[in-house]
Amino acid sequence: MENKGIGKFTVSFGLSFAIISVLSALLVVLKETHEETVLAWMKSLTGHHWATHGIINLIVFVVLGWILPKLGNGQGMKISANVLVIAVVGAVILSEIIITGFYI
Repeated sequence: MENKGIGKFTVSFGLSFAIISVLSALLVVLKETHEETVLAWMKSLTGHHWATHGIINLIVFVVLGWILPKLGNGQGMKISANVLVIAVVGAVILSEIIITGFYI
């Protein structure tokens, strides 16, 4: 697919957002099912587990956003804007399903 109109950093940070959205939902499930270990560890790092959760999300988002463009000999991943939008929307919906499914 051709990548017209969007740059490699738009693609990389868009994909990073999609990935971190799902990872964040999985982290919610992980910390809620392991309160004595994961949740306690996250609380001890910053004083509140949500602060640690946010910091982890931010770090992974930025790292992925900067690493993904280096794939393919520095050309980044070549996907269309439509595919990127589908990936982001799909990831957000999947994240919502993971969290809702866990709490139901």
